[in-house]
Amino acid sequence: MERFIRFLSSYKGSIILLVIYSTWLATATILENKMGANAAKMLIYYSPLFISFQSLLVINFILILLKSNFFKKGKYALIVIHISLIVILGGALTTFLLGKEGQVHIREGEKTNQMIMHTSKGIIKETLPFELELIDFRLNRYPGSQSPSSYESDLLVHVDDTIIETTVYMNNVLDMKGYRFFQASFDQDELGTVLSVNIDVAGRVITYTGYTLLLAGFLLMFFMPNSRFRKLVRKLKEIRIKENIILLVFLLSLVPFYSLGQQNNTISNIKQHKIPVEHANKFGALPVQFRGRIIPMNTFSSEILRKLHKETRIYNMNSDQFLLSLYAMPQKWMLTPFIATDEGFVSYQQFFDEQGNYRLLPQLKKIYQLPQNEWTKSDKDLIKLDERINIFYSLITHSMPGIFPDPDDTTNTWLTSETYGTSNIVNEYIEEVKLAVTSNDWDIADETLNDVTNFQLEKDESSLINSNKIEAELRYNQLNIFHFSKVGYLIIGGILLIFSFTSQGRSREWIKYLILLLKIGVVSIFIYHLFGMLLRWYISGYAPWSNSYETMIYVSWVTVLAGLVFGRKSAITLSLATLFGGIILFVSGLNWMDPQINTLVPVLKSHWLMFHVAVIVGAYGFFGVSFLIGITNISMMAFAKNNKMVQNRINELSVINNLSLLIGLVLMTVGTFLGAVWANESWGRYWGWDPKETWALITIIVYSIVTHLHLVKKWNSLWLFNLLSVIAFSSVLMTFLGVNYFFSGMHSYGQVDSMSSVFLYIAIGIIVIILLGIITYKKRVVFKEF
Repeated sequence: MERFIRFLSSYKGSIILLVIYSTWLATATILENKMGANAAKMLIYYSPLFISFQSLLVINFILILLKSNFFKKGKYALIVIHISLIVILGGALTTFLLGKEGQVHIREGEKTNQMIMHTSKGIIKETLPFELELIDFRLNRYPGSQSPSSYESDLLVHVDDTIIETTVYMNNVLDMKGYRFFQASFDQDELGTVLSVNIDVAGRVITYTGYTLLLAGFLLMFFMPNSRFRKLVRKLKEIRIKENIILLVFLLSLVPFYSLGQQNNTISNIKQHKIPVEHANKFGALPVQFRGRIIPMNTFSSEILRKLHKETRIYNMNSDQFLLSLYAMPQKWMLTPFIATDEGFVSYQQFFDEQGNYRLLPQLKKIYQLPQNEWTKSDKDLIKLDERINIFYSLITHSMPGIFPDPDDTTNTWLTSETYGTSNIVNEYIEEVKLAVTSNDWDIADETLNDVTNFQLEKDESSLINSNKIEAELRYNQLNIFHFSKVGYLIIGGILLIFSFTSQGRSREWIKYLILLLKIGVVSIFIYHLFGMLLRWYISGYAPWSNSYETMIYVSWVTVLAGLVFGRKSAITLSLATLFGGIILFVSGLNWMDPQINTLVPVLKSHWLMFHVAVIVGAYGFFGVSFLIGITNISMMAFAKNNKMVQNRINELSVINNLSLLIGLVLMTVGTFLGAVWANESWGRYWGWDPKETWALITIIVYSIVTHLHLVKKWNSLWLFNLLSVIAFSSVLMTFLGVNYFFSGMHSYGQVDSMSSVFLYIAIGIIVIILLGIITYKKRVVFKEF
């Protein structure tokens, strides 16, 4: 028993317990995917054994606080952080023991005071101390779309001989006598609402107190003079490095060399009748309605061309030229092999036999008869191909996009050229385009296009057309900001990395000025990158990190930001971060990412989303910098000749690595708990053990282990620290990409398909890291603790 207490009060015990805890959590997510969320909760998350293990962690924290004399040493940041974790776990236990969750179902015009709870003992009803009456339920949709914009329930609360009017909708809660009501669902006929109910006053107070203490502890960590973070900053200042070493062995593995394949086949008829760029640009500025947004035709045409052809240009035409050409010459495009498949390009006509029968129909019928979870990859590919065929058909029949505002439609749905009728101004315009293609006289076509624009403005009684946003979106499309940022990051980052390793001999002075010039270049691209995100924010109306594409754009920016934070101390760190930022932008531009600006689902319409995602994804940037520094150090240990200068370089980068990990860990922890606050304010619970939530917690635990290794003497080595800082990044990849790919859950708003190839590259990277670890294992004693 005494030995167990000694183990429980040691840092080694803390790390081992955290390893077991994270492994347990990972296993639970796999179990949840196989058997369902309820099974995972009953067998693991809510099991007595799991709760007892978490209590063991609390005891470990308390014993370490008592044993380590943090008060005498003045380590107030550690005291506050550890106490906050104890309080947070105490709040979770209070919620589990005393909190209640249930649902209230009300039809329009009816009253109820019954809350239904689903427990391990079955369904239990509880009488509320007031009555709820549903006056009206509304499902608001985005204009011209079936996508929901908000769910709203107008209620009368009959309480204490008074009647209170209120509206409950997503992210707007009714709080009454400790009961909190959240908009959860609704009846299919849209005449009834389902509200989730939560009562957890004590748990909420304790948990929020813990969150506040945690934030205070992190602030103390950054500013208290004797904190680990401040000591590392001082140590970095003391390190002297003589820059006379050249190490380029691993550079080629960091810079992606790629080629952009482009269709070189020419279609003589289409080329001879190509739309002039000047007129195509005017056509691209035409406002249209698509997916609940009013966008310029250029945005629509860009998405259509990427969808059909998997490229941004075709036969030396931009997307506007392509779309207008398709409208003017549909028969020629039906015979043109440009629709992308895994085997190459095919024509629309190839999908129909001589009798006009659709060749894919028999296979599609068989697929749709199967449950969706039984669809194979080939089934999904066939469905996507069918979607592309349907898009092409919608284009040639003019059934998309919406062009004509309908003043009589209360949902603000714009009519397509097909629904408006054959005799309309858009069809007249298309006829003029056909004539202009052969005569090369575009004056009448220009005038008719102006007439279309004036007609739209005249009929737009709801003022959906915002000329400033249309112009901004056109500018955003034309500038292609993130593409040029990617190229700039890769070129400047690569050159900076080379010259940051070479600064000796007579050329040392000019190299120093060149490095300064390169740093200015990085800052310029960084600002341009930020401008692109702000412009996208203005166009969409929400923070640009709501889906996978936007998140990667933001992660890239934060990665370079992390490099700039430490770049003053180390040009190598800035170069690595810049390169990594470029690589992330490169990945974001791949075909399986959707760069389209979309509308938000109701739950994402929250200020908490902006803070939660901005902070937690910001952590990924700092973890990415640590990953690159770890790779650099392990590579130097493996291939560079060991001497004092190499030791100094590894020491310097290891200190920066540690600082970056600490900042990333703080951001990850704060971001995760901001997400818990968002969840509590949106649907009445902090934590639902959703796979994304669980893996965010695993990531916090993994990086906590890495940053606490120095506390155990046997594990305090530069080799182990740098190697684990690299391996730990796998938890970030799992949280960001893996959960969306392997699991399903509430956090599936930004998931993407076709990520198999990405995980193949990740697997190759893991193999390389393992090999580096094996190569450097025997050298681990050479690189001592820091």
